[in-house]
Parts: sequence; C-alpha cells; structure tokens
Amino acid sequence: MTDQGFPVDRIDTSKPHPARMYDYYLGGWDNYEVDREAAAQVMRMAPDTRASARANRAFMHRAVRTVVRSGIRQIIDIGTGIPTAPNTHEVAREIAPDTRVAFVDNDVIVAAHAGAKLTNEGNAAFVLADVREPAKILDHPTVREMIDFDRPVALMLVAVLHFIDDADDPAGIVARLSEALPSGSYLVLSHVTTDFHQDVEQITPEGSDAQAVYDRATARLSLRGHDSIMPFFDGYELIEPGLVQLPRWRPDGEPDPEELRRVALYGGVGRKP
Repeated sequence: MTDQGFPVDRIDTSKPHPARMYDYYLGGWDNYEVDREAAAQVMRMAPDTRASARANRAFMHRAVRTVVRSGIRQIIDIGTGIPTAPNTHEVAREIAPDTRVAFVDNDVIVAAHAGAKLTNEGNAAFVLADVREPAKILDHPTVREMIDFDRPVALMLVAVLHFIDDADDPAGIVARLSEALPSGSYLVLSHVTTDFHQDVEQITPEGSDAQAVYDRATARLSLRGHDSIMPFFDGYELIEPGLVQLPRWRPDGEPDPEELRRVALYGGVGRKP
C-alpha cells in the first residue's frame, strides 16, 4: 500500500537530497548526478562519511532485531530513505513474520520505489509525509490502518533529526509523535555528532564548505552533542548501553577500533514505561 501524495514526475533533480546522498554513501544507484556531486564533496571534506553511513545501517538492523525480540510487532519508520536491502520489514520478519511496518518519507523517489521494495509483501504501507508535521503522520488514514495505537509500537527516527533545525523544535516533534504511543513502545534513534572527533569540528563546522553542501540541499545538517540529543528520549527509559557511539551499541562482536575512529554518530533505544 502506498500513498505518494503527488505525482512522481515532480521529483526535484535540481537540488541534492539527503536521502539520495545517503543512498550513494551506501553504494546504491537510486540517486542523481546532483546528489553524487554533493556527496562526493562531503566525502572529500569528511572522508569518514561513508563509514558512518554503513555503521548507521548496521545499528538500525541491530536495533530492529532488539525491539522485535522484545515483543514489538508494529513499527513506524520515519525517514525511511531509499530502500536498501535488508529493509526494516525484512529484518523484523526474520524474527516475527507478522510484523507490520508503516514507512514514512518526504522524498517522492522513495515513494516511487515503495511498491516494489517496501510494500510488495503485505503488512506494510508507505506514506509520503514530513517529520516536521507529526500530526499529519499520526492521523493519516494509511498509518491508522496499518498501526494499532492501543498496542506497543517501535518509532524509528534513524539519521533523521540532524536534518531538523532547532527552530523547528526537534524535541517537540519527538514528543508529539511519542504522545500517541502506549506503554511498552520503543524509540530507535541515531544522530550525527562531532563529539568523538575533534578534528571533525575543524572540517565541518557551521558555515564550512561541507556544511554549505547540505545548506544547498533540500535539508540542512544540524550537528549536535550528547547533551543536546538526550532530550529526544524524554519520556523513555534508555535500554543498555544507553546513548552511545553506534559501533558500541550492542555490537555483534568487539567493536572495531578502526570503526570507532571513523564513525561520527550516536545511537540509542528507549522504552516507554
């Protein structure tokens, strides 16, 4: 089930889009020349970008497995991005085949792929919407049809909130989304930071060339530290190991020292009591 909201021929190829740039970082092909050029600029100035993107994807997989093993059978994945296998529903259904997933993204190219790659197996839906308008997401008939808000839900905001300016109140957005979720629900969140790499601050400070690449894209990049990310989990109890650098969040083995040196994102999972 998909709800694209407007025609696919309105795909804007004049500006780079973070979702398509992220697809390029992951080695995908669902992007345009403008996205590849912008991504290449970022990687020249911040060479660890691709490693961070891959670590973010691996975190998402581990987090989905964790919440599904905890009994979650419903997921709202906001900021889905270009579909890259295995997708959220595929990871979840390795454990629980009956898991239902509502995918949400504001990029029409994601909508164009939704039918073939996200919703073709049933028990999944796609809605074209923006996280900055949480009420429209929660009240959307497609989301309401897919998700039973009387039962626990996993809300996924993976690599999304660093594209929300402080002026748009990202903590308020998370709070409004969370209000609809019952006890036993989970929040899965990751966010770009400069906390782990002091040299990154010299490479990508506000107003730098790398920052300017995203300023020219359809969404700006807001780098935040640990203390600024923690409020997003207000109303949740962080499960172990808390809000940590992505490779340290329940790794399948010992964290790779090289990966720790290169990855510039926090990740965490909280449970609503």
